[in-house]
Amino acid sequence: MEKEKRLEFYGGSYMPLIPLGVFVVFCISFFVIFKVFDMAALAMGGIVALISGSLFSKNHEKYWDSVVKGMSSPMINTLVLILLIVGIFVKLMSRGGVAEGFVWLGYTLNLNGGLFVVFTFVATSIIATATGTSIGTLFSAFPIFYPSGILLGAEPVVLAGAILSGAIFGDNVGPISDTTIASATTQRYNNKDGFADIAGCVASRLQYALVGAFVACIFFFINGSSGSIDATGESILQQYMNPQGLIMLIPVIILLVVASIKRNIYMATTTGIISGTIIGLLLGVIVPADIISVQDGNLTGFAIDGVTSMLGTVGFNYALGGIIGILTASGTMEKIIDALLKSKMAQTDTGTEMIIALGVTINAICLGAANSPAIIMFGPVADELGRAKNIHPYRRANLLDGCTSAIPVFIPFISSFIFIVMSVTQSLMIEYPFIEAISPIKLALSTYHPIALVFVFLFAIATGWGRRYEGPNGEPVKEQRKKLKQIS
Repeated sequence: MEKEKRLEFYGGSYMPLIPLGVFVVFCISFFVIFKVFDMAALAMGGIVALISGSLFSKNHEKYWDSVVKGMSSPMINTLVLILLIVGIFVKLMSRGGVAEGFVWLGYTLNLNGGLFVVFTFVATSIIATATGTSIGTLFSAFPIFYPSGILLGAEPVVLAGAILSGAIFGDNVGPISDTTIASATTQRYNNKDGFADIAGCVASRLQYALVGAFVACIFFFINGSSGSIDATGESILQQYMNPQGLIMLIPVIILLVVASIKRNIYMATTTGIISGTIIGLLLGVIVPADIISVQDGNLTGFAIDGVTSMLGTVGFNYALGGIIGILTASGTMEKIIDALLKSKMAQTDTGTEMIIALGVTINAICLGAANSPAIIMFGPVADELGRAKNIHPYRRANLLDGCTSAIPVFIPFISSFIFIVMSVTQSLMIEYPFIEAISPIKLALSTYHPIALVFVFLFAIATGWGRRYEGPNGEPVKEQRKKLKQIS
């Protein structure tokens, strides 16, 4: 982009960063200071950030044209469309009672102590994978597993760490998770059109997630017993039991199979919604009114709930797209990418991957562990860096998602996830007098899966484990096979 055609600002070359800076302030204020975990609030913050930046632009018409161009990018529109469709499936799974099915399973297996903690981690991981939401999983799993687990001999802080770890595991590998979708749709191919397909990303990142999960389970089992068991825990579990909830895992499996075969998230999610609705109706897990109905003049049901639940996320995605449009039109994004490409670290594949890992980690920390915004913001940078080295988009997407699921999650006093857990446990203390306050530092040290992911990805980057390059037709290959193409 020629200099005279770039979007210019009063005050110097750093002024295009104002919208991004204002957005970061909103993220920290909402997630860290005021404990407001609302995507609509972030959308508002993004729009206010764009308005703030316009005050310093030398050409207001060009400024807002750049915002619109960023919002209408294929990356943002693809992400938004997938989220709206996925939202319906997410709400279907919630109404299907998957969590209650796992409660029944745990009770039937008569688990307690460290075994219950391991079971809780596995169950929460599956729930989060099926529903695609880490925050939603935290709010739904804690009231069920946390009080009963404590009475069944689980160490409270380790149990809390297991629930948080499971929510992050599912957020990392779930095909309908916003972070999975964001990490895939920000990474382009060199040798064919389009972005990384979600099914391929999920399949290739399981190796990292499962190794981290295995290590975490060992620590959950060893440190998860308190030695004190109260029969009251079983009565709490019985209140939430429903074996039929496990039936709703069938549409999740169908979705995964279709996604793996067709490599098309639209087709996979559509199949999951249709099969889940049919199975739920036939087996009585849901009733027709659960799909869509009118009550007191208001629409209810998982169809409308699924769309409305995503509107806040859609809004902040468009706001982020506008911010990226400003950074691109002003040449700021180009300067950042050029500086990174010319750095000594970027001269090797290992160094390039380390830049991606560190960049998205720092981004997420600055945003209060808001992982999806961090991926969307740093995704274009990772895309350019990785394509220059012909690193496969699956690998780039996995680094983005995996690294935001690691260090940013367990930093005390900064991580929004730590604050959510603290908030939920404090609310449970009112209802259950045997629940005591837990230290955020101890909670951070007990969140074993994200901690394990730090070492897993450091090992993967340093040794090249799992690194793949892009073949002639976009397929992943182990070694470079031809001269790199010029990136457009």
